[in-house]
Amino acid sequence: MDRILPVVGVAVALFLVYRKWKSSSGRVREEDLSGAAAELGFLPAGQLDTERVGPPDPQVTAVLEAVRAGDWQAGARFLEEAGRNWQERDRRSSFLADEAMKDDSWLLAWRTARPQDPGAALVHAESLIYLAWELRGSKQAEHTTREQFEGFHRVLEQARAACREARELGGDDPCPYIVELPLAMGLGYPRADFEALWAEIVERDPHHLAAHTSALQYWCAKWRGSHELALEFGREAAAKGAPGQLLTSVLLDAYFEYEFAHGDLDPDEFYKRPEIVAAVDAALVDVAAAHAADPGDRRITAVRHTLANMLFWQDRYEAAVEQFRLVDGWIGSTPWSYSGNPVETYVKARDYSAAQVLKAGAGA
Repeated sequence: MDRILPVVGVAVALFLVYRKWKSSSGRVREEDLSGAAAELGFLPAGQLDTERVGPPDPQVTAVLEAVRAGDWQAGARFLEEAGRNWQERDRRSSFLADEAMKDDSWLLAWRTARPQDPGAALVHAESLIYLAWELRGSKQAEHTTREQFEGFHRVLEQARAACREARELGGDDPCPYIVELPLAMGLGYPRADFEALWAEIVERDPHHLAAHTSALQYWCAKWRGSHELALEFGREAAAKGAPGQLLTSVLLDAYFEYEFAHGDLDPDEFYKRPEIVAAVDAALVDVAAAHAADPGDRRITAVRHTLANMLFWQDRYEAAVEQFRLVDGWIGSTPWSYSGNPVETYVKARDYSAAQVLKAGAGA
């Protein structure tokens, strides 16, 4: 599920990128930025996809086409084939739930044919949560209407019952508990209830990346926690993960949430703090290990987007360009998705980094 994004941010983000460019000791003319990006093989702004984090998965595309045509068995097989790979099961259920949110006729047929199917129950619960957030919208509370909130909470209550059913049918599957995390955030679970939910997840899959990423939102100040609690959660996640499990990215997300929430912070200074540089270095090792273990690991792409942004602010332009190369074309991810104009925010950071790399090469 997409994060709930503030309605402000693009003007501030772009202003800060421009300020970085203008205050640099090695200034780059604005007209040179796009030329530098093109020279390094980057795509023009008009070809950037703001909906996806990375290239579409052909298998997912085929399955979604099948269920749209009424073949619920294709969706059931797709989910079952993930087996006990909980991260993959969670990923697959999210695609099916998003599709069911738009049209659940095939899911209703699945549930009718197999009323005790844990996969169908999982997709049903998750689709209701997605629908609730769709009804709420992505704006901050002061820009959300009473009718939106009423619809949001009404469907979340339905989702709570659906999550209970999915848990009862799911056995030791952590996914029904994981999909409940945004429900806990939306309904404002008391801390003790949230921690009990989290304990069930950790018992079943202690290193589940998407679960940690989702849980971090609960601990953020904008929802049910504080900046301190979010950073503490991020540090704990990073410390317990082995290289390749990508849990270092949870701490990067916590730093980003902190910076984004503080309009008085200068990211050009904030991200250069030694502890954040160290966190980025650890994440680079983590990503390298994950890629070595499985070059097709689709979790990696979102982490690369975060790394590209932070490396840009740390003036580590060659490293930033390396990450931009690996994600270019698909920008439906944090941090760009937090901006009202993700294309322009992404392009300015990418093109500036490209221009600095070319400038350094010319001076070598």
